[in-house]
Amino acid sequence: MLHINRRRFLAVSAAAASSLRALAQARPATLKIDTAKPGPTVPKNFIGLSYETQQLSDPNYFAPHNTGLIAQFRELVPNGVLRLGGNTSDVGWWKATPASKQPPLPGEVVLRTPPGEKSPMDLSYAVTPEAVINLRAFLDATGWTCLYGINLGSSTPARAAEEATFVAKTLGSKLEYFQLGNEADGFASRFRLKETWNVEAYLDDWLSAAKAVRAAVPHARFGMPDVASKTAWFPTIADKLAAISNAPELAALTHHYYFTGPPSNPKANLTDLLKTDPRVAKDAALVNAAAVKLHTPYRMTECNSCYRGGKPGMSDVFGAALWSADYALQLASYGYAGINFHGGDGQMVANSLGGTLPGDALVTDDPASHPHPYYTPIAHIGDKYIAEPVSFGMKFAANFAGATMHAVDFTTTLNATAYAGTLATGQPIVAIINKDAAPLPVDLPGYALALTLSAPSITSTHVSLTEPSSNRELSTVPPYTAVLLRSTRP
Repeated sequence: MLHINRRRFLAVSAAAASSLRALAQARPATLKIDTAKPGPTVPKNFIGLSYETQQLSDPNYFAPHNTGLIAQFRELVPNGVLRLGGNTSDVGWWKATPASKQPPLPGEVVLRTPPGEKSPMDLSYAVTPEAVINLRAFLDATGWTCLYGINLGSSTPARAAEEATFVAKTLGSKLEYFQLGNEADGFASRFRLKETWNVEAYLDDWLSAAKAVRAAVPHARFGMPDVASKTAWFPTIADKLAAISNAPELAALTHHYYFTGPPSNPKANLTDLLKTDPRVAKDAALVNAAAVKLHTPYRMTECNSCYRGGKPGMSDVFGAALWSADYALQLASYGYAGINFHGGDGQMVANSLGGTLPGDALVTDDPASHPHPYYTPIAHIGDKYIAEPVSFGMKFAANFAGATMHAVDFTTTLNATAYAGTLATGQPIVAIINKDAAPLPVDLPGYALALTLSAPSITSTHVSLTEPSSNRELSTVPPYTAVLLRSTRP
């Protein structure tokens, strides 16, 4: 009888498992593309950025003379969408003239301040006509358009209409639509009575403000409800708005997504971030059903890897670039009209969180080596604007702008995803994103490498998005690498 001690048994078992895994990995991934039933077409302006509305408190930020930021916007995509919103959108006020005073809070507002945070009203600020005029010139210089957030949480319909009138006139064709309120599904913890706040109460408030804006700006369009997490609100919203014959015109249904948070959450790690999150498909199905009922598009207006400002070592490294590329293309395949990754200046995001960035407490190296906030696609360091890792994933996904998506059957034993589409020129393209530590063999004849998203390691802050030096087919996708392939067949 053969005797094997426990230690040797485990070693033999591990070796066998390793051999089996290597054998499985040796088989090339198979990719079948269903071109018989075309899927959604990705809008040209699919990629966008999300900033706190409080950025407008500095009229020189979104301004024609801020050439460094303009260059970064243009380098990201030539025709993106800037979304202004976030928590600070519900504590701002319209300062129509230099003599205008901050108005009092409406009677229905019930302010609450979480422990350790500043009161929302201590973080209030003014938006001036100068800031909006400069915003228009900034948008002209970048080629971008704008989603403009207006205070719903601590303002009145009349004030919303006054601001909207000036914004609509000034931004003109650069205004995509208005967003009234940010993450109203959380108003019960900031601005409204917990006992009475629900989706019906939100709709009452939203309709009052939207009708006031529409009376002042007859052509006004809106995005809503911009919920943080309660996608369960969408069926009720669709049913109730569909029953209103003269409801304000919707340009899009909107909501938000963060993979996890806060930064201290053990789930906030690169291994889990790079796994496919089933919540994305579940939310997309709910939003799509509501959008079909209301005959309107739907957009992800705020998203990123880790809420409350991102996590150092996770949100600001190459792993976040792979995630952003994968997540953006996943939404494109689900029919979203666009995606806005949240970022901006650290102080503005900190203000949206009560005055601090929780990730700061986790920094163990030089704080200056990290962007603030940690998840921002474009960092503002000194007088420079710097493209951060997550923006490289966005640029990679932007290659599908204008393409018609196709369903794919992608079979592999590794943690990898694939997407396929046909560009407006008729050229088929394929993206393969290898999120695994092992190389991914592929067998895709007729497709040549067009672009590679890579870095020295998954935790590197130095990211490359490069074109090949020659036209060649690809047999292997290296570990932690994304590739874009273009058809070479006529």
